[in-house]
Amino acid sequence: MSKAFVRETAGDEDEPARPDAPTPARNYITPAGFARLAAERKHLVEAERPEVVRTVSWAAANGDRSENGDYIYGKKRLREIDRRVRFLIKRLENAAVVDNAGRGEDRVFFGACVRVRGQAGAAREVTIVGADEVDPARGRISWISPMARALLKARVGDVVTLRSPAGDEALEILDVSYPHID
Repeated sequence: MSKAFVRETAGDEDEPARPDAPTPARNYITPAGFARLAAERKHLVEAERPEVVRTVSWAAANGDRSENGDYIYGKKRLREIDRRVRFLIKRLENAAVVDNAGRGEDRVFFGACVRVRGQAGAAREVTIVGADEVDPARGRISWISPMARALLKARVGDVVTLRSPAGDEALEILDVSYPHID
């Protein structure tokens, strides 16, 4: 049987599943996050992949492929690029772009920048974004994270309970804004 009709491995199909990845039906994302994913896909397809293909074809023309490092590494890199491109295509196809910038509401929804105060009295600020845009260093959390789930639909002044492995924590919502997310 031809290998064209046989799946090589189940794990080679997509990126490894992340525990915080949303279901394919709902992949909420900000416009800036969508643009970043689209730009990454475009760079991989139009710039990086053609360069690796040129290197692999040059290495293949040199003869013995079994000990040719450029050929072996290049073929591996092509598989990595192709896997990432397939993953990005699926994420972009299932993306639901949500732009709440400038929204003037005091309730917490996707795209909100929320300032909360914990039981220790320290205030912190988090922005609720898509699963592909998470950046803890910048205070960006996924809309399906435990903290975001606790905050969603709450209003300024409400006290919500964050349930985590460390225990329950009461969070008071101090401020809600909808800035432009870059």
